[in-house]
Amino acid sequence: MTRGLDEQRLRRLVEIGAHLTEELDLETVLSRVLEVARDLTGARYAALGVLDERKRELERFVTAGIDEPTRRRIGDLPRGLGVLGLLIEDPRPLRLHDVSDHPRSYGFPPEHPPMRSFLGVPVIVRGEPYGNLYLAEKRGGDFDESDEEAVKVLAEWAAVAVDNARLYTHAESRRVELERAVRGLEATVAISRALGGETDLARVLELIVKRARALVEARALVILLREGDELTVAATAGELRAGLRGQRVPVEGSVAGRVIESRTADRVEDVRRGRGPVAATLGLDAQTALVAPLEFRGRVLGVLQAYDRTTGGPEFTRDDEVLLASFAASAATAVATAQTVERARLEQSVEAAEQERRRWARELHDDTLQTLGALRLMLTAGGREAQPNEVMERAAETLSEAIEGLRAIITELRPAALDELGLAPALESLVERMTAMHDIDVELSADLAYESGASEVRLAPELESAAYRIVQEALNNALRHAAAEHVAIEVSDSDGELSVVVRDDGSGFDPAAPRSGFGLLGMQERTDLAGGVVTVDSAPGRGTVVVATFPARRAAAAGFYGG
Repeated sequence: MTRGLDEQRLRRLVEIGAHLTEELDLETVLSRVLEVARDLTGARYAALGVLDERKRELERFVTAGIDEPTRRRIGDLPRGLGVLGLLIEDPRPLRLHDVSDHPRSYGFPPEHPPMRSFLGVPVIVRGEPYGNLYLAEKRGGDFDESDEEAVKVLAEWAAVAVDNARLYTHAESRRVELERAVRGLEATVAISRALGGETDLARVLELIVKRARALVEARALVILLREGDELTVAATAGELRAGLRGQRVPVEGSVAGRVIESRTADRVEDVRRGRGPVAATLGLDAQTALVAPLEFRGRVLGVLQAYDRTTGGPEFTRDDEVLLASFAASAATAVATAQTVERARLEQSVEAAEQERRRWARELHDDTLQTLGALRLMLTAGGREAQPNEVMERAAETLSEAIEGLRAIITELRPAALDELGLAPALESLVERMTAMHDIDVELSADLAYESGASEVRLAPELESAAYRIVQEALNNALRHAAAEHVAIEVSDSDGELSVVVRDDGSGFDPAAPRSGFGLLGMQERTDLAGGVVTVDSAPGRGTVVVATFPARRAAAAGFYGG
């Protein structure tokens, strides 16, 4: 026996050290250390006990030389009591001729293989005990000083390798976390850019459902919005049957309900167990699902439900869960904004409709109804007069006036000229009626391509209707509210754009001040529906300018107007 390391062992340790320190996987390092320790010392069994955070017990116990069936029969692995605990209490090398003779020996479990000779060496990483390297049952006798020196050197190499592997694992973990955070940020930016200033709820939902599906590579994705105790299918993408939109499913007892209550995303490994996330209700034969809440300011608007990952699946990963949850947070803001705008538009539309009803009620009451009432009195009184023919003539004149009044109201509601002849003739007729009925000077300039013969195709009917109504409302406002004396109307169709400009010299108003009149609301609503933009420039004392522009869409006359 030699007191030091022979040249062969020394070379072997140098070679082993180089390989160990290059290895960055911790599990591989531990396994390799045990195999090398057995090879260097001739030990039949080797183990490496890893200490817990308090450095009082063994957290892990990695073995070599014991097959898996034997390990299962032995049962629970050691926690660092008895002889093994000596190196925890006093981290110095320990050699024993027969471990069972030591006073601290607890003995071995019934199925444990027999072990006599023993060598234990601590593994110190950066000055702190990391664990202990245990060797037992050397072939041919006891472990000697040369074995101890070799294992001490190996333990030092192991400490360096373990430290490198832990640093790499930590760095890799941080890299993965950073990469996940970047992907989440990219998802958030992507939805923000895609939606931009979009406020149409249907369009917002369509963008969200398509981008969310692509983000987690799902077979299908569904947006379910909450309505009381039920969820309504608001948008779908992927392998789903048609006609699902509007279908309702209960919140209670579903995965979606659990996600709404917890406000955290959830992965479902088997959607066929229990009620699942309503895959069967949607007609989808899915295996797995990922559900994320659409939460905005403490209120859950609904959920995103993804089914079956198409690559590397069908199971979704933790990264998918984090990504979809991050995406859903941004999407919820867009949905809430669009819902708010939609409610505001509905309220404006209802208010506008009510204002229009009041307007026509006043028209019918103040003009037509009073005329008919006077006619009834006239006919009643005429029955008592000596000259009934004269009474009948006056009644006929009054009735004619009432008919003309009704005809004017009907024309304002929907002028026949607009359908039959087009926008320019309808505006000319409108101007003629206004100037005949009111003391106002109206100047009309209508330069439309289809009038000049440059095209046989008229503007789309919704554009003609919107332009006509904007002129009509602007004229009514100039007459009834602004007391205008002169109005200039310019309507032009050029460079693919329909432009409507109405200027008056009336009293003007502050556009920023709250107003209850139907005219402005009606202009905005009609322009939005036709895909245009309207602006109102006015101030007290300097008149008003209304400008509306639309993309000049055209339609074949026969197809839209009946030819």
